[in-house]
Amino acid sequence: MTDKEAFSGIRVLDLSQGIAGPHSAMLLAQHGADVIKVEPIAGDWGRTLGRPYGQNTAHSIAFNRGKRSIALDLTKPRGLEVARKLMKLSDVVIEAFRPGVMAKYGLAYEEAKSANPGIIYLSINGFGSQGPNAMLPVTDAVIQAFSGLMTVARSSDGVPNRLTMIPVDVVTGLYAFQAVATALVRKFRFGTGGYIEASLMQAAAAFQAAKIMEYHLEGGEPQPLYSPVATMRTSDGYLNVTAMREQHFVALCEVIGRPDVAANPVYQGRELRIKNEASLLAILRTEFAKQPTAYWAGKLTAAGVMNAPVQTYGDFLDHPQTKALSTVEYVEHPGVGTIAVAQIPGTSPFASQPISRSRSPLVGEHTAGILGEIGYAESEILAMQTEGSIAGR
Repeated sequence: MTDKEAFSGIRVLDLSQGIAGPHSAMLLAQHGADVIKVEPIAGDWGRTLGRPYGQNTAHSIAFNRGKRSIALDLTKPRGLEVARKLMKLSDVVIEAFRPGVMAKYGLAYEEAKSANPGIIYLSINGFGSQGPNAMLPVTDAVIQAFSGLMTVARSSDGVPNRLTMIPVDVVTGLYAFQAVATALVRKFRFGTGGYIEASLMQAAAAFQAAKIMEYHLEGGEPQPLYSPVATMRTSDGYLNVTAMREQHFVALCEVIGRPDVAANPVYQGRELRIKNEASLLAILRTEFAKQPTAYWAGKLTAAGVMNAPVQTYGDFLDHPQTKALSTVEYVEHPGVGTIAVAQIPGTSPFASQPISRSRSPLVGEHTAGILGEIGYAESEILAMQTEGSIAGR
């Protein structure tokens, strides 16, 4: 780490909770920004997502690393006063509430811009601030269903399924981060701030841009990209097989001992393989079930056919390729123990970073320190603690 990181010297006021907003702010922190996380006295509700480890969960650690936490009660005048002062002193403000909530506290973009004309203000919400769904509550699963994402994860009986993680929240955080990063470049070059809105709905659409385009162009029945690409059940597990080009398909058929399938006129060329995919996959599945995964993976790799055994997270963590790139590093987290942290592309290894980059703060862990930095005397801090306007150390 050096003082020449991309966002060194940038102060970010993270008023958001959950995943999407905190993720965007965490990425700014990993590139050197001083991110102050404003939490309610009881803490960000994102700390309740999954099994608790003290004040944290895996999700709260993953998306709040590298931040400082101040706990404020915004319903109390002095708690709100602190938030407004921090907003005035920040380069970036991030919030992730329903439209109108920030305005009730005098923390909306208009107030932020009035106090700080060069502010970059990011609002993350579910459906956007306009339209009939603007005020509806949202979760990742809601947007997966609404955006069509569930239709690309159908079970064998055709039922659309939720991806059992939080892909929409995560990609919303990524899109929001790049929007703030480009806004900061614009501010450095031209001296202007601005308002950014990033909704989960829009992010889900951007994430699926090619599939949505295909759906429109192909009358609602988009073709597979090519065939065969499928997960095959082997005698002891599962294997993904991808035969993207003609030579891959021919080699695949040779590996399974069925050159006659490659020579069959009904499977000649991409279009016919897609048209007759059901019968083709039935043949392939019969053959793959005869041998274990490692057998097929070795044969296919030697023949130049792309494949990958379907691994558990444990398999992934133990794989030599994962270790070769230090894709996941193991660090100690206070109150939790050893955690496995995925390296973010483009950031330096954890060993060369301050320990704070790989850990999530406790609720209000930095309250007193932050208040001191912005001009509050110890007596004022004590008074605010006594009245419940703030919490933490």
